[in-house]
Amino acid sequence: MSEVLLRVKDLQVQYATRAGLVKAVDHVDLDVYRGETLGLVGESGCGKSTLGFSILRLVRPPGEIVGGQILFDGQDLLQKTEQEMNRIRGRRIAMIFQDPMTCLNPLQRIDNHFIETVRTHERQVRPKDARQKAAELMNRLGILASRLVDYPHQLSGGMRQRVMIGLALVLNSDLIIADEPTTSLDVIVEAQILELMKELKDAFNLTMILITHNMGVVAELADRIAVMYAGKLVEVAKATQLYDKPLHPYTQGLLRSIPNIRLEAHKLETMPGSPPDLIEPPPGCRFHPRCPYVMERCSQETPPMKEVEAGHRAACWLY
Repeated sequence: MSEVLLRVKDLQVQYATRAGLVKAVDHVDLDVYRGETLGLVGESGCGKSTLGFSILRLVRPPGEIVGGQILFDGQDLLQKTEQEMNRIRGRRIAMIFQDPMTCLNPLQRIDNHFIETVRTHERQVRPKDARQKAAELMNRLGILASRLVDYPHQLSGGMRQRVMIGLALVLNSDLIIADEPTTSLDVIVEAQILELMKELKDAFNLTMILITHNMGVVAELADRIAVMYAGKLVEVAKATQLYDKPLHPYTQGLLRSIPNIRLEAHKLETMPGSPPDLIEPPPGCRFHPRCPYVMERCSQETPPMKEVEAGHRAACWLY
């Protein structure tokens, strides 16, 4: 595997609520290698997006990063000042948000979004040159340059998402975090965006974290997959390893619940129970109340992440 671009070590993120502290990300360790696409998957509320926002230091009160390290290119982002982070956001680490309509400024034309993004980090670039760069990029993304004078509400959902992808690419960022990039799109447009992202990955040699709950989406794009459950990582493997031989019972349940018209049994399988309350999570393995292979030890001790096969790690007492 190539060099580590991002290393998350023992990261802990909490949200203060009236009911207590929500441990949204709880002692997470994760590496992202240069040039790879890492899929981060799990049910809604498991901490995926919080982990993504933490990398950019975008967690805001009542959320707080309370421990750990986020080492980007060898430098701990948690030790950076806000001014230093502003130079990193967009320039070195960019984010594609899941709802472009709420992220794009409704009062600004599309070209002004690109001009502002470029000139915030490269003041010497003239607005005219920034606009030309945006036009070339939009053409590559399948949007006519003439649409740059439009406002966000004049574009379709798929076109707005392409604009968000363009804003993430315009400064050739080292790392792109894509948070549910196809959630708000219909299946036809979703397929187009996925195909576009695959082409861009090869063309730009992107390093990307793809955050999603859709196992089909991550199968299309990811080189490796990390599975989260209730604020913790439970399995990390190459995409082919994970789909061929999932180790953790939660991952097995996720894959069994995917509709597959090629299977003889057409009944859709579900996992019993619900994700735990993150204010008072169950002791030991957090999945044990729902696990079909639960043992006495599972409810008493938290299983460590262990390498079961080469490049395939799981946090489960079965191994």
